[in-house]
Amino acid sequence: MKKVLTLALCMAAVGTMSAQKAVVDQASKLAGKNNQIGDARNLIKQAMENPETKNDVRTYYTAGKIEFEALDNATKTKMIKPDDPIASDQAMADEAINGYKYFVMALPLDSLPNEKGQIKPKYSKEMLGKISGHANDYFTAGATYFNDKKYPEAYEAFYIYGNLPSTGYMGKAAEMMDPQMIATSFFNAGLSAYSANMVDKSADAFRKARLNGYDQKESYIYEIACWQNIAQNDSTRAAEAQKNIMEVAMAGNERFGMEEPVFLNNMINTMVMDKRFDEAIAEIEKLISANPDNGDLYGLRGFVYDRMNEDGKSEADYRKAAELSTSSFETLKNSAKKIFRVGTEKWNEIDPTAADSEAARQNIKKNYFEASKAIVEKAATMNPTDPDLQNIMESIQYNLDTYFNN
Repeated sequence: MKKVLTLALCMAAVGTMSAQKAVVDQASKLAGKNNQIGDARNLIKQAMENPETKNDVRTYYTAGKIEFEALDNATKTKMIKPDDPIASDQAMADEAINGYKYFVMALPLDSLPNEKGQIKPKYSKEMLGKISGHANDYFTAGATYFNDKKYPEAYEAFYIYGNLPSTGYMGKAAEMMDPQMIATSFFNAGLSAYSANMVDKSADAFRKARLNGYDQKESYIYEIACWQNIAQNDSTRAAEAQKNIMEVAMAGNERFGMEEPVFLNNMINTMVMDKRFDEAIAEIEKLISANPDNGDLYGLRGFVYDRMNEDGKSEADYRKAAELSTSSFETLKNSAKKIFRVGTEKWNEIDPTAADSEAARQNIKKNYFEASKAIVEKAATMNPTDPDLQNIMESIQYNLDTYFNN
């Protein structure tokens, strides 16, 4: 009786296995049939969820085959009937990405050793050919998702395209991919991830765009912005963020130089945060020697001296910056702030009983309050509606009206 029961259990197990394999067989037969694509997907989903077939290479090979054949049919249909639902951009994007992901799951299973310890891939050549042949469809899928505001999906699709050469799936065809398209795809992946609030993934994608030769400053700037966001939202990662900001800023400064001061500014700010003041001053002075008429460089050195509590040196640099016609709006605004603040501090130090108190008052009025007002007026010619600048002007005017109303 025991032998009969054991035999019955074994037969039941074989029957279950055969039934599940039959499900995969049936799904495979339906692949490529537009009117039965839903049935094919439902069947293969059952196989992927069943313990008997969820680790079988043929399950995921068939799943990918269903998607890629649907995509191929949709591509043909789109040329004849572009409004046909099976040829919608959304459906084709899903098919391209799902087909890719299923084949990626199948590939390692196809290289497992058999019962004899031999590795004899059965489907890999076909799958790699499909992945390679549909490479451009992953970029197109990313654009479709992005336009539909499906940002996580857009990130994934653009990243898949950009990462193809490094996967080894393309073989020699990887050499045919346009390097600029690869860099652009990573840049688009970065934009998509940031739009989805996936800031770490965005930083990684922008970094890969930069390292793959993306030649626009935005990729560098956005990568810095990602790390600034990370530092602001997680204080435990501040050191990591500063390290990465410094790397990007140095790369940006090397690539764009003084044409894009944002990179130099971030370099110097990082040095200041790390208290590497002498290094920051040395870097700026080297640039001042080569660009003696660049007002922003004096303003930048003034910023460093300010953080070093060297008020005299900081004030001198900001005054120099304010004199030069090359200074930017932000440099002029910072100059006005500095001179007004120092003037206010000096005003508070005046001893009203001292014999020279009136001379000190007039000196502060002329050389600090009126001087900072003149700088604000100069800055206002560049950006008259800046609220911060307006607040500075109101404070200066209040001091002039209050302290010198006679």
